[in-house]
Amino acid sequence: MSTLRGLTRLLSKAIVNPSNGHSTTTPRCLHTAYQKFAEKSPEAKQEGEKLRVTMIPGDGVGPELMHAVKEVLKAADVPIQFEEFWVSEVQDRCSEAQISELIQSVNKNKVAIKGILATPSWFDIGELQSVNMNIRKQLDLFANVVRVKSLPGVKTRHGEIDIVVIREQTEGEYSALEHESAPGVVESLKIITRTKSERIAKFAFDYATKHGRNKVTAVHKANIMKLADGMFLDSCRQVSKLYPKIKFEAMIVDNTCMQLASHPSQFDVMVMPNLYGNIIDNLAAGLVGGAGVVPGESYSPDCVVFETGARHPFAQAVGRNIANPTAMLMCAFNMLSHMNLVAHAKLVQDSLLKVLRDGKIRTTDLRGYATTTEFTAAVIANLGRA
Repeated sequence: MSTLRGLTRLLSKAIVNPSNGHSTTTPRCLHTAYQKFAEKSPEAKQEGEKLRVTMIPGDGVGPELMHAVKEVLKAADVPIQFEEFWVSEVQDRCSEAQISELIQSVNKNKVAIKGILATPSWFDIGELQSVNMNIRKQLDLFANVVRVKSLPGVKTRHGEIDIVVIREQTEGEYSALEHESAPGVVESLKIITRTKSERIAKFAFDYATKHGRNKVTAVHKANIMKLADGMFLDSCRQVSKLYPKIKFEAMIVDNTCMQLASHPSQFDVMVMPNLYGNIIDNLAAGLVGGAGVVPGESYSPDCVVFETGARHPFAQAVGRNIANPTAMLMCAFNMLSHMNLVAHAKLVQDSLLKVLRDGKIRTTDLRGYATTTEFTAAVIANLGRA
């Protein structure tokens, strides 16, 4: 295992020329590290060898979904060992020591899978930054990627949809910089920097290049926030000049929402600041079946955290064994593919898609009656049968 960690640390520092279609901020080297380890290291051939992955079950239905993931991966005989960290802001399990231990684990393993961490509306003075924001900033998880794609057997109002929503998630309105300047008057600062705007723009164009996408749409509100969103938009335009084969367009966020709801097929890759991305993620997820069927991941230059693209409605699903584990299982096989466990990833993916395609086992969000446990059992039963 030390060989693998050394490789990932070494390769994550590699400098890649953006002119070749790859940004220095895109952690594409991690996949290569796992591949070389699997192919060349004798350790990978040893019986019982397992790769370590950090697991953060999260709040609400998160623990139920993680249990489903563990059951399916165990049945598929996936060589992974989870390091679990039960941090929670609403349950007061978020001390500095706990967060520090979690950060160290992710930095060491380079890969994590995470449930949604609920953020309460109340706060203590001086503690405006949520646990989610704290983790993202300490790990520098600057790019959140959500692929919103139609799934077989899931009927929706629109036809085939395949959109990638990429958002910068370390600044913007989520900077946690607020104060009450006078009684009844609150100032909230929105922070936009050119450095991070260019970084997320390069990431979006690199993603489009790597995955054969044809267009990148920058979503903004520069007509009102002329300086902040204006700089973000200008950064995207300047970066787009380095990628002449990819079409670039800009769209105001309110018009984007209307266009998504009426004609989503016009979009390919979308890039935007933090708040807009959070809203667009959830809007787009609703187009293909809801929070239960959309996976996501967050990237830093050194690690990847796999998490659902939108959050489940906590109050309605917690403890009732009705949450749809599809999105979290999709996160799991995306994670396996990233770690070069391609055969295992395909095994899990094929089984999940077969259950969805057959349509016999459906959770309540997909107009069915199956429980989380029953859906998970169906996926396990179909392993190797697709």
